[in-house]
Amino acid sequence: MFKVNEYFEGKVTSMAFEEATGSATIGLMAKGDYEFGTDKKEIMHVVSGEMIIQLTGEDTWSTYKTGENFKVPGSSSFKLQIPVDTAYRCQYVD
Repeated sequence: MFKVNEYFEGKVTSMAFEEATGSATIGLMAKGDYEFGTDKKEIMHVVSGEMIIQLTGEDTWSTYKTGENFKVPGSSSFKLQIPVDTAYRCQYVD
């Protein structure tokens, strides 16, 4: 069964599911600034929209648009600037 999660007063929603390669979520982020912590390694895919991200320990921000992805190390955090409503898919990697 699917598990629905809401963060930041409903501005970020996700639905968790299992796929052939493991756990994943698919969701939406409203325009805004956010910060998330991670347990496992993640691969974030921008399905539609744009994410400007800063990984823990990095000074620079990187922009990812529709069709692009980035990796987030496990046991870390990352900051996001979402300039437009954005859809994403997140794969959790062991």
